[in-house]
Amino acid sequence: MSIRGGAARHGGSGADPRRRGTGGTTVAELEILGIPQSNFVWACRLAAAEKGVPHSLLPLMPHAPEVKAINPTGKVPAMRHGAVTLGESRAICGYIDAAFDGPRLIPADTAKAALVEQWASIVNTVVEPVCVRQYLMGYFFPGTPDGSPNRAVIDPAIPKMQDQLRMLDQAVAATGFLAGDAFSLADVFLVPNLVYLSRAPESGALLKELPALSAYLDRMLSRPTVQATIPPPIPT
Repeated sequence: MSIRGGAARHGGSGADPRRRGTGGTTVAELEILGIPQSNFVWACRLAAAEKGVPHSLLPLMPHAPEVKAINPTGKVPAMRHGAVTLGESRAICGYIDAAFDGPRLIPADTAKAALVEQWASIVNTVVEPVCVRQYLMGYFFPGTPDGSPNRAVIDPAIPKMQDQLRMLDQAVAATGFLAGDAFSLADVFLVPNLVYLSRAPESGALLKELPALSAYLDRMLSRPTVQATIPPPIPT
């Protein structure tokens, strides 16, 4: 699939996705493996887009043979770039940031980098397990006999989700970004989660009540890189 979620495998704006290195040598194409609707797959694609790195997406399910050959856990995303193969979204995004030119997603300054890592970790280890793995999955993959939302999963998550979104509202209020005064890896991981949360009833309503976080999401959605990497709807 392309960076815009179409049928072609090569992403970007139609240019040759193979980068030219010094001396005219061809640099291997970056390839991301995983279903595009995964928030972590989306984060990796967003990182590549922010760096201006053309890439292709191979839309594979978790535990597909090509995925397990890279990540023994079978989780997506996975990445190939020439001889380099990686699993785990944080490792992939870190590689993309370090291996390619373009705006830094992790600042060179030690203290600023640590702040970005702090918030990226909070998003991935605190916010995502509640807001996505529990709350949103109760809507998107309810597992109920009639396919209706799984209230037994959703309802216990709502109070924790509310606390987390209020925390994020306070965090983005100062500068308009999650960590520091520029778009960073912390935003890369947060944006996909917020977009999905805006589409669910309780979280969508709460976002509208949180002025700083709501304005943050609107600004993020106006970024060309976010628009270019928004995945297609989850198949029904």
